[in-house]
Amino acid sequence: MTNHEETIVALATPTGIGAIGVIRLSGPDAIIIANKVFKGKDLTRQASHTIHFGSITDGNMVLDEVLMSLFVAPRSYTRENVVEISCHGSNYIIESIIKLLIKNGARSAKAGEFTLRAFLNGQLDLSQAEAVADLIASNSKASQQVALQQLRGGFSSQLQTLREQLVQFASLIELELDFAEEDVEFANRDQLKKLINDILRVITALIQSFELGNAIKHGINTVIAGRPNAGKSTLLNALLNEERAIVSHIPGTTRDTIEEVLNINGINFRLIDTAGIREATDAIEKIGVERTMEKISSSSLLVYVYDAEQITLAELYADMGNLQKPGITMLIVANKADLLTQEQIVALPHTESAIIVSAKQKQHIDELKNKIYHAAVKDKLEGNDILVTNLRHLEALQKTEEALIRVLAGMETVTSDFLSMDIKQALHYLGEITGAVTTDDLLDNIFSKFCIGK
Repeated sequence: MTNHEETIVALATPTGIGAIGVIRLSGPDAIIIANKVFKGKDLTRQASHTIHFGSITDGNMVLDEVLMSLFVAPRSYTRENVVEISCHGSNYIIESIIKLLIKNGARSAKAGEFTLRAFLNGQLDLSQAEAVADLIASNSKASQQVALQQLRGGFSSQLQTLREQLVQFASLIELELDFAEEDVEFANRDQLKKLINDILRVITALIQSFELGNAIKHGINTVIAGRPNAGKSTLLNALLNEERAIVSHIPGTTRDTIEEVLNINGINFRLIDTAGIREATDAIEKIGVERTMEKISSSSLLVYVYDAEQITLAELYADMGNLQKPGITMLIVANKADLLTQEQIVALPHTESAIIVSAKQKQHIDELKNKIYHAAVKDKLEGNDILVTNLRHLEALQKTEEALIRVLAGMETVTSDFLSMDIKQALHYLGEITGAVTTDDLLDNIFSKFCIGK
């Protein structure tokens, strides 16, 4: 942990030449240090949330003409005095200004230190602080919305309600321990059982939401698999609307996996085109088939493509049985519909998970995209349901669930002191998520993953 009485400085915009760069100062002396190098108005006399034009000077040398944005404590991101200097985006100018500020009393900020100060000063709780990093890293509308919801405190508010309910019963059980010799019961066991069951339902739903939340955050792994020459690469190209994969009438053209990202309704799907599944004719093809099976096992969604003109129903159902894995949603895509008669189309499987397309002619590709989206997301993004996206949060929730299950199991058989221990453990794990319970190592680990300047 660092000394938070110091004033820190860092570049808040990405490195590299651009039109402007923004240098951020935060700490008790931020305005004083900025004022030492600023030629213009006296910044120490200016109101918060104002912007001032002037020059940054090092002695008699003008480094740049800048805009100074002032945020006077506690009305700032960190709840400290903050100055943001908008200068020209020259690397030389930015480095010169930062060196000048350090010479006048600031020090270089560490990764995530501005957000760490916001957390320590009560501006954000820990889960909200982590949402800042998620928001910066978001690369789709859905991941941005999930991060924004967490930043606004939706997740924190739900956890805080659970903790308050548990604290109330924990205090009553502690009171029982103080009067152990009198054998009195302050905490109604039926009410406690109902509360624990209610909390467990919420926590279980949050744990189950991690699969979707994590997929939204990192993209949903979607494997395109099938026999050689089924049209997998043609389908990938049709979905992407570009010639990404090599297409040939020769079976086995794709020897390795090809990965691309497709955004459907704000969700990123990581499309993985794979080698055709068959008995390999050489060592290289064998490796490709093995990689295909590995990708299928690690995917969330499997798009099985078959040549509807050539394959028999027996072969189709055999492939589906061999490829279906627990926890993986499978879509069945009958390709080359442009070559089929009406009688052949009618004979194909018609289920909710099946669709008939022509990848070459790009027929029904939009319908396939909708099926891919609904197979992965369904109605889980409707409403304001909280999604867990952070592995640390998931582990804490799982430990909370285990502690509460022990409370339920021991309610009729163990004494109040053991119940109290398990409830305290549940409170501890919930507190770890929001930062009510922290250690220096935990904070260093979380904020070291942030970018410098945030």
